[in-house]
Amino acid sequence: MSDREQLRRDFLTASGLGEAARAPLPGDASTRRYERLTTPAGATLMLMDQPPATESRPCDPAWTPEQRRAAGWNAVARLSAGRIEAFAAVAEHFRHAGLSTPEIVAVDAANGLAVIEDLGDDLFARVIADGEPQAPLYLAAVDAVARLHMAALLPEVMQGPAGDWPLLTYDAVALQGGADLFIEWLPKLHPDLEFGPEVQEAWRAAWAPVVAMGEQKAWTIAHRDYHAENLIWLPDRPHQKRVGLIDFQDAVLAHPVWDLHSLLQDARRDVPPELEAVAFGHYCEVMMVDRESYWRDYVALAALNEARILGVFARLIVRDGKPRYRQFMPRMWDHLNRNLREPGMEAVSAWFARHVPQERRT
Repeated sequence: MSDREQLRRDFLTASGLGEAARAPLPGDASTRRYERLTTPAGATLMLMDQPPATESRPCDPAWTPEQRRAAGWNAVARLSAGRIEAFAAVAEHFRHAGLSTPEIVAVDAANGLAVIEDLGDDLFARVIADGEPQAPLYLAAVDAVARLHMAALLPEVMQGPAGDWPLLTYDAVALQGGADLFIEWLPKLHPDLEFGPEVQEAWRAAWAPVVAMGEQKAWTIAHRDYHAENLIWLPDRPHQKRVGLIDFQDAVLAHPVWDLHSLLQDARRDVPPELEAVAFGHYCEVMMVDRESYWRDYVALAALNEARILGVFARLIVRDGKPRYRQFMPRMWDHLNRNLREPGMEAVSAWFARHVPQERRT
């Protein structure tokens, strides 16, 4: 038996769950793993297992950009490094805003273990594939985002049952660092692409207005990974609570469109452009914001995020030996190419026209 397995068993025993049956769930791109627990009485819970030592350090709020870059990717991007205390604090914050997140049943933050409420298996992606009409689900997801934005609860430090966690801004260092994954990893996937120092400088100059806008308008909390495989349909709950949220531990202060483009320009499933337009318009109506200006920001930050995700997928394929992520790249290229045709994206579009042949943008 591994030391980690012994930790898990000891934690479950101390939590009164030593007799629960354990069934591992499929993994994703993270270092976190889950097991579904079934008690002798038939109740189900989830064991979250995130060994702290598997990730680089999260960002200290006092660090300079140089210190963040020296500390590693989690500090640059202001990721939580999977810390259990981050998950628990964000869960509490979202719950106070009126949303559905898993309740924390037991926690051992030092060892990266928690038992949480089981919200079930009805992921949006799954129930839509099984025939559930998608428009009501997406509009409900938009309503949940709007509820979060209207709550306006923005403490510098979020408090939770596993300890405090800072609410940091998705700032220029994080935004540009994310975009730069594209120029770092695409050439390793496609060696015919060459991005020398001058090309990289031009890349950052083209994105500079988008990065500045993203930081300047980062006024609300964002889930940050808000899409159909991180949302659980809970139709028996009222109003915005019908949308169960998971995988939110990397929440940051960001532009309010961030979760919208994550939802509506999904890497893993197609959202019809007509539904995207309706859902985006619904958000603007609920929040009473100017649709035209929000749309400009939406396509710009969506394009930056899509460049980031293409870089992440290339890294997963090349470095981590996970070729299945190649299947998602054409969809992200479709989103990115469409956004590059929008007004205001001329500088970034010109960079791609010069340095990434059309046959590589698929």
